[in-house]
Amino acid sequence: MGEVRIATFNLENFDETKPGELPSLDERIALMRPQIARLRADVACFQETHGQERPGEKRDLHALKKLLEGTNLDGANIASTRTQNDEVFDERNLVVVSHFPVLSREQLLNELVEAPLYRTLTALPPEQEPRKIGIERPILHVRLDIDGTVLHVINVHLKSKIPTDIDGQKIDNFTWRAADAWAEGVFISSMKRMSQALEVRRLIDQILTDDPAARIVVLGDFNATPDEVPVLAIRGSVEDTGNGALAGRVLVPIEHTIPEPARYTLYHQGRGQMLDHILITRNLLANYRGSEIHNELLHDESAAFAVDKKYPESDHAPVVATFVF
Repeated sequence: MGEVRIATFNLENFDETKPGELPSLDERIALMRPQIARLRADVACFQETHGQERPGEKRDLHALKKLLEGTNLDGANIASTRTQNDEVFDERNLVVVSHFPVLSREQLLNELVEAPLYRTLTALPPEQEPRKIGIERPILHVRLDIDGTVLHVINVHLKSKIPTDIDGQKIDNFTWRAADAWAEGVFISSMKRMSQALEVRRLIDQILTDDPAARIVVLGDFNATPDEVPVLAIRGSVEDTGNGALAGRVLVPIEHTIPEPARYTLYHQGRGQMLDHILITRNLLANYRGSEIHNELLHDESAAFAVDKKYPESDHAPVVATFVF
């Protein structure tokens, strides 16, 4: 087996558009298909991939399949998050695309972490009883057969830092009535993000308990920089656990092999942020050969003029890592 390239790419609300709506799907594909081709990915993990309806058919990833046409991933195996009706979700599917055989697929949504109970402090009118703060986005775990090597691929999209709405505390979509309500919204979003991170870490530990030699790749949009708690929780570094016996369970961020000035996947308020990660088990370091972040054309997504019509492409940069098995 030669090189195997594994990539992650948040496609940013990738969907079909209504007639006359801009940017159109064709406009987005014209800019983004070269990005897919450049990845030369053998395994590609996508986030924010929307599903589309067709008369008499189950909802499917028609827009994504159109994007992949003419690339090396055209016609490849697709494993995605799915509803109880066995169709893709309307919005924000996690997808793994690969020519390698899919051995299994599972998704986790508060399966390994029970949703915490919390009573909102600033709601208007005041909340009387606590409620569950559930995870909104599943985790997708796919096992691939890479010429006899089993690779566990865990595709994630952690909750964003956008504050969760608090009843009665929003004047409009962008304006809060009180600073403490905004702060509580941020706190609730962080609970959701950390619930996902903990579920990912527990899944990793389950896999490694069953097979200490398992090869695992965790990748996707973490909505957290390398030094923030969700990433640290998933990595499980000895510096944090204080337990050298857990060294074999540490996950390694491959972005550390990329020069720091180029180490970012999102451009926000004038500076680059590394929010999209590829983490690997230590045993994969023997197979690891290098990484790329394709961020040359990233725009500042926070700028007032940075509307989708001007920038039809994604506001995230793809990350790709190369291995030899």
